[in-house]
Amino acid sequence: MRPLPGACGPRSRNRLARLKAILVLTLALALLVSPAGQAPAQDLASLVADAVSVSGNDTLVADGNVEVFYEGRTLRAKRILYDKSTDRLTIDGPIVLKDGTGTVILARQADLAADLSDGVLQSARVVLNQQLQLTSAEIMRIGGRYTALGQSVVSSCKVCKTGQTPLWEIRAQRIVHDEQERQIYFDHARLRFFGVPVAYLPRLRIPDPSLDRARGVLRPQIRSSSVLGFGLAVPYFIPLGPSRDVTLIPYLATKNAQSLGLRYRQAFRAGQVEFNGAVSHDSTGEDVPRFYGVLNGSFALPRGFGMSFSGTVVSDRNYLRDYGISTADRLDSQIAVTRTRRDEYIDGRIINFRTIRAGAPNSTVPSLITDVTLERRFSPESVGGTGSVSLQSQSAYRSSDIAADLNGDGVGDGRDLARLSFGADWRRNLVLPAGVMMAALTEFRADGYEIRQDTVYGGSKSRLLAGGAVEFRWPLVRSGPTGASHIIEPVVQLMWSGARQGLIPNEDSRLVEFDESSLFSFSRYPGRDAVETGARANVGLGYTRYDPAGWSLGVLVGRVYRAKADDQFGVASGLSGATSDWLAATELSLASGFSMTNRLVFDDGFSLTKAELRLALTRARFGINSSYVMVLADPLENRATRASELTLNGGYQVTDFWRGDVISRYDFQSQRLQSTGLKVGFKNECLNVDVGLARNFTSSTQVRASTDFTLSIDLLGFGGKALSGPSRTCRG
Repeated sequence: MRPLPGACGPRSRNRLARLKAILVLTLALALLVSPAGQAPAQDLASLVADAVSVSGNDTLVADGNVEVFYEGRTLRAKRILYDKSTDRLTIDGPIVLKDGTGTVILARQADLAADLSDGVLQSARVVLNQQLQLTSAEIMRIGGRYTALGQSVVSSCKVCKTGQTPLWEIRAQRIVHDEQERQIYFDHARLRFFGVPVAYLPRLRIPDPSLDRARGVLRPQIRSSSVLGFGLAVPYFIPLGPSRDVTLIPYLATKNAQSLGLRYRQAFRAGQVEFNGAVSHDSTGEDVPRFYGVLNGSFALPRGFGMSFSGTVVSDRNYLRDYGISTADRLDSQIAVTRTRRDEYIDGRIINFRTIRAGAPNSTVPSLITDVTLERRFSPESVGGTGSVSLQSQSAYRSSDIAADLNGDGVGDGRDLARLSFGADWRRNLVLPAGVMMAALTEFRADGYEIRQDTVYGGSKSRLLAGGAVEFRWPLVRSGPTGASHIIEPVVQLMWSGARQGLIPNEDSRLVEFDESSLFSFSRYPGRDAVETGARANVGLGYTRYDPAGWSLGVLVGRVYRAKADDQFGVASGLSGATSDWLAATELSLASGFSMTNRLVFDDGFSLTKAELRLALTRARFGINSSYVMVLADPLENRATRASELTLNGGYQVTDFWRGDVISRYDFQSQRLQSTGLKVGFKNECLNVDVGLARNFTSSTQVRASTDFTLSIDLLGFGGKALSGPSRTCRG
């Protein structure tokens, strides 16, 4: 039988009863909590329940799905009794108490003050920031700030109802959580893994999960090295205010190695600085302290400028490798001021280089370099197109007092050099009939040099360079029946440039790359000391396919033709002679995650001058990439022998929790591995473990071979913002 309009069915009667209970409870609280019934509205608690009754003059009873809201705190329970005479709540659970700051307390029974700040909860569990769980038979709330637990168990691991042992847990006689300072204090703490005790601490303090920066011990790291032996590093973090902190990193190893590392960070309104360093003493060399220091910083300056600086010092060439800090064999320190705008670029920097490569003297390395570049771009209305002017200066200083080129071999020892350059260029693009794209290019440059301590190049030198080019591109586009797009583009550049110059050394353009980006360049040299001159034609043919199935293919073939042979390039560049070697580049990308990049430089007899191949495959659970590089020997590039090297990097997500990574580098010339490494990681909701094994072999840049084993364990849930992994599945 359908109810008449306006009549109440069972559901409507339940809603009306609950609404009536809310109204009655609110009025009752106003009368019971406030003297004379006149409390301010912001001090009143709001309650919702299925049924409400008043017993006598002092007791309020709320039954069924009770919810209490008071000053940001929320309480849910089955039944609540409020005694006005004692101003306390007696609560039957299950109870859920949220304090509004991310802390949740679950309990079976409770006796609390009316404002939920003090009291006792039975069979309770505290959950901090949805990560860390503190379980105890009894919990006391004190002053709205402290939560005290008796015999307790703490873990951020998933707790199963079947009673499975957590991956790790901390058992303590007493635990106090300070909600204001966001700290957790333990008395007689025992750390257990898989239920087995592994450590005991009479007193322990850790930050709760909501705290980003707290004074205390960070994740320890175990490292075993063939050079230093078995060692342990225990970082200790000290905040020095909201914008500064320092981390001390003591490290002890079995082969008589002691080290104290330090990291200092400070943030400013307009930038930041960071210093990392260490002082060490060990038995690997002389009985003297070993050390390193790295300073980095960046600041925003007025009028859009930015400043950055970095500096590195180290006591000896093996220190960084011995302590697993870095594998660099050349250190640079610099300060730079830059500004980049739509039509302007300004860059000024001072750089100091120091080599730590075996057998390389620092006295012959350009130890101090200054570099200033000013560039402006403009669009001349009279001729159209886009032009730019630049002013650039550079100097290189060597500490050696020996004049360069004493042996007449063109290799400098103590040469000092300074250069000032002015440059201007212009380009205009035009579209001709049949879709042919034409461009006109011009370039002019004037260089002045001052060279000292060089028996061949010494003195004041100058150079004037001028050139022009015409470029033609004819992109041909076709769409196939399957929706694939095909683009064929022949390109021809006709160029000429000439220079009037004295004898100038090549300091910054020794390594020349013949690739897709330099094929159609005015000059293939990367710097300014060397220039490409003469009449030449850059010719290339490109093909690109875009397929709707999600894959693409690009191919480019080209070479350079010159009016006459020129020996300005080395044999390994592929650019020497009247006709350059062939450049063939291929790029393939598949929807499956596979990609390939291949670049070959070869002569007419298909003998390779340079070869580069990169392969990568990225899938949901694994990724692998490999590269192969081969280049011929070339005295002009300071390479006495042919170089041929293969690298392999791969990672596999074995399960949701386990991952493995491998890296290896093989030198075909020496026919042995240069380095290899393996890393295994485990991560779930409460634990992050990384284990690494690496082997570095001796080479031309490294004196000492080494084998390193590293282990780091992070118990997730104690402060910071470390991301947790997937949660375990409970059995049964």
